[in-house]
This record gives sequence, structure tokens and C-alpha cells, in this order.
Amino acid sequence: MKKLFVIAVILLGVLSANAQSLDEIVKKYTIANKLDKITDLQTIKIKATMSMMGMEIPTEMYMKNPNKIKTVSDFNGQQMVQSFDGVKGYTINPMMGSTDPVELDASASEQMIRNNAFNNYVEDFLKKGKLALEGEEAVNGNAAYKIKATVDAETVLNLFIDKASFLLVKTSGTVMSQGQEIYLESIPSDYKETNGVFMPMKTTVSASGMEFVTTVTSVEVNIPMEDSIFTLK
Repeated sequence: MKKLFVIAVILLGVLSANAQSLDEIVKKYTIANKLDKITDLQTIKIKATMSMMGMEIPTEMYMKNPNKIKTVSDFNGQQMVQSFDGVKGYTINPMMGSTDPVELDASASEQMIRNNAFNNYVEDFLKKGKLALEGEEAVNGNAAYKIKATVDAETVLNLFIDKASFLLVKTSGTVMSQGQEIYLESIPSDYKETNGVFMPMKTTVSASGMEFVTTVTSVEVNIPMEDSIFTLK
């Protein structure tokens, strides 16, 4: 009985140490990405170019503190729009034969919100008990913490945070898109601070055998941005 008690104490100690380690990793991640400072800003506008299958797609992102975001991408003169107005998410996709806004489901809205620079989604996942530290793994030859994020019943992601810099260096996992399960891998790189916003200037995403490269070209902050621009319906 005494031996079992000692083993139980050791196991509890290990679990406690892991929990503290995860807390510390997320705290250092927040500081490294300057997410503890970004709330001082009111608005962010990002211009970027997405390259896919030989096409260059200009994209603009509008973000307003704390939770509004809108993305506009130009496909050969046609604009695909996604927007979250603080309550609901909507999309306009003329490639699907319609110019009317369609409400996004909860999963698609959550995925969009994670792209908002004002949202520290890693810290949010930690608070909601959605993270689990699963050891370490090398990414591009460098040691990284591997953290499993159980986003919802359909989405489980692996987040890889570099041990030295505490920057996110890879995300992988399965997501649902239009009723289909898709495995994707995202590699952020070329981190840079611009006007108080610290972010990767380049992100390479691989999904369904295709590669998409997004390159940030400009970052503006605290520009006038009416709430109405986020309302599609």
C-alpha cells in the first residue's frame, strides 16, 4: 500500500510538472509573438499575395480589436469575401455561382477567428483545456514542442513551437472543408515586426496535394475602420 502511495505521488508530480511546462510554453509563446502588447492597437490592415497553381491572388485583411475580421481575395476580377462581424461569420463566393452572403458554420467561423491577429488562440485553447503537451519533435532540424490542440470534435491540430524562439514553426492536422476532411500542413516563416505587429511574412500551406504560399506585402495599424465594413448581411 505504501509503495502504491509513493507511485501515485510521483505520477501526480509528473502530471503537475507537465501542466506547469505547458503553461510556461504558452506564456513564452505569447511574449515572443508580442501578443501581450498587440491589444494596445485598434485596427490592423494587411496586404498579401497568395500564390497557387501559377496564379497570384491579391488579398487584403481587415482586423478590428477585439474580434472583427474581414478577408477579401481577388480571383481574376472576382472578389471572394469572408467576414466575422463579432457575432457571426459570412462568406461571398462568386466562384460558387452566387454573390449573396452565406452564413458560415461554427467550425468555419472559428477557423476564421484564429486568423485574427488580435486573437491569441493558443492561450485561449489553454484556458479551455484544449491543449496537451506531447513531447518534442524536430522541425527543420530544430527542436520544437509538439502540442496537440483539440479544437472541436472534427478538428485536431498539432502545433509545433520552437524551443529556442518560442515561435510557431508548423501546424498540421485535419480540418473539415465543405463536408470533406482535409489534411493540411502550414509552415510560417520570416517573422518580422511591422508597426507593432509581429507575424510571419510568409506562410506555406500544403493541402490535398497542392501548395499555397502567402506573402505579406504591407501592414498598417490604427487606420479608420468602420464596423459596417465587417457586416455582409
